[in-house]
Amino acid sequence: MSKMISSKDEIVHPHGSNISQVSRRKFLGYAGAVAGFAAVAAACNKDDDDDNDGVNLGSGDVGILNYAYALEQLEAAFYERVVSSFYSGASDLEKEYLTDIRNHEVGHREFFKAAITAAAPSQIIPALEVDFSSINFNDRTSVLGTAKAFEDLGVTAYNGAGQLLSTSGNGPTYLLLAGQIVSVEARHAALIADLISNGTFASYANSDPNGLDQARTPAQVLDIAKSFIKTKINASNLPS
Repeated sequence: MSKMISSKDEIVHPHGSNISQVSRRKFLGYAGAVAGFAAVAAACNKDDDDDNDGVNLGSGDVGILNYAYALEQLEAAFYERVVSSFYSGASDLEKEYLTDIRNHEVGHREFFKAAITAAAPSQIIPALEVDFSSINFNDRTSVLGTAKAFEDLGVTAYNGAGQLLSTSGNGPTYLLLAGQIVSVEARHAALIADLISNGTFASYANSDPNGLDQARTPAQVLDIAKSFIKTKINASNLPS
């Protein structure tokens, strides 16, 4: 079964802050920076209805922001579905953890949406249609296994995208923001791994011999994620 990812008008964090409003306030300061790349992205961004190549992420730093926004849409939609009806036997602690992760991912989604909308509204990609039909949301193993796959993928995606941001202008600012988000994604990955098998939060499975997390290119990440995203995504104009 597929569904269209939707953005809520107001997302309230468990501690009382309004994620959507906070994100918009913070990102308005970077609005002018994104606008500098809008002209480049405009020539590349296409609507899915008009182009057989699908939703074009665009180019330059705006393209990278859209790429991150697409991934956060996927993760947020997954956890929203998980929290809407927890799997059978979920403990109160597991429900609390998964709800916190849901709030983080929704916050990330709204963060990117606010950034692009404030500076270059014509360049933001639309809500993506997802397909979670392969996931048994009533089964703990299926849910946590998928959560681990998404979190691990997110970490490698941010690690791979950081080097594609520009080294001048506001590229360093975006890199700092990406670093702040990937650190949260990594904590998610560690927590989910530990829920699956206690003590595996620091497993070497996702790192190289130097203890560094893996990195994937946008093409590699989207190839893995495409089985869960019905909307066709065109990343051909992203930096490489």
